[in-house]
Amino acid sequence: MEEKKKNNVMKIIIGVGVLVVVIGLSICFIIAYNNMKATNGQSNLGVSNTTNNSSNSNIVSNSSSKTTTTDSKNLSITSGGNYDLSGEYESITVNTSEEVILNLNGVTITNSNGPAINIEKAKNVTIVLSGTNKVTAVTTEDLDGAIYSKSDLVFLGTGSIEVKSNYDGIVSKDTLLIKNGTYTINSDDDGIRGKDYVEILDGSFTINAGGDGIKASNDEDLELGYVTITGGTFNINAKSDGLQGITKVTINGGIFNIIAAEGIEATYVKIDDGTINIEATDDGINASKKSNIGTPTVEINGGEITIKMGQGDTDGIDANGNIYINGGTINITGNSPFDYDGTAKLSGGTIIVNGTQTTTISNQMMGGGMGGMNAGMPGQMNPNGNMQNVGPQMNGGQGRR
Repeated sequence: MEEKKKNNVMKIIIGVGVLVVVIGLSICFIIAYNNMKATNGQSNLGVSNTTNNSSNSNIVSNSSSKTTTTDSKNLSITSGGNYDLSGEYESITVNTSEEVILNLNGVTITNSNGPAINIEKAKNVTIVLSGTNKVTAVTTEDLDGAIYSKSDLVFLGTGSIEVKSNYDGIVSKDTLLIKNGTYTINSDDDGIRGKDYVEILDGSFTINAGGDGIKASNDEDLELGYVTITGGTFNINAKSDGLQGITKVTINGGIFNIIAAEGIEATYVKIDDGTINIEATDDGINASKKSNIGTPTVEINGGEITIKMGQGDTDGIDANGNIYINGGTINITGNSPFDYDGTAKLSGGTIIVNGTQTTTISNQMMGGGMGGMNAGMPGQMNPNGNMQNVGPQMNGGQGRR
């Protein structure tokens, strides 16, 4: 009997001990779990600032712990990573040697003293558009874009962005690639400017520019300084050129409505497809000696091209070299449909001039008469025996690269 009591006591002691151990382990597990959860939450949240005014709130979140500083209106990013941005800011600055992705979702940036987004340094930067975004900047000639980048810059996303600037709208001092998105740009100078190149795959663009609509400005490397457009919808109203490349402008598709002094200008203009409507007061399409890649040439292989020219010394298609038409439909209304200094060859396609189809590429040489954007000296004879205009040329923008 005594032995049985001792055994029962031992069982009770052992049971209590096991219970204490289980409770202790449970408490330790709960503490460890909460610590881990708090740590993960901290690492996933870069910055979250909310001012007393809820309409003035802004949120920055990051997929990993990165270096960001903010006073709730001015955000500085100094480490690579993926940043989700929403709310109102005065400026966003990027300065890092790493890759940065800026996800804009309902962002409003207003800076009265510099670019709204200033990418001072980065391996490359991608701006992803979601929702409706708006940037406004009053900036300087040195930092001349509302969105200004010294690094390769990529835009993509299904959202929209409205850009207002007293200089240029979107500027990359390196390469600029736009994959899609909706863009409304009002700028006192150029709308979209890349240095090495501008490539646009798709998107919707409404641009009102005091200079050029879309341009690439590198005049130092013959492999660069080009604009290539594969698709998209473009409504461009520019005081200078609608599209400008130093070396080449290539259009593979898209819908274009361009009102400008000159619709499209480059050393080599190549149109393979697209619906292109141009109203111009100087030249509709102009191949001029802007670089040394070769003879200025206009090559048209396809597309539906309609050009309406203003009165005066204006040309529908003007080449300080050659014109080759291999396909497409070209409908020109104006006093001077063609002007070229080299050779012109019609191998295919349809040409309509002032409502009448023609099978020849006439050479007007001096254009439709005095006046227009190139008024001045009426012309001089070139080595090919053709007249060429020597009046002042409008290069667009403020001559910045």
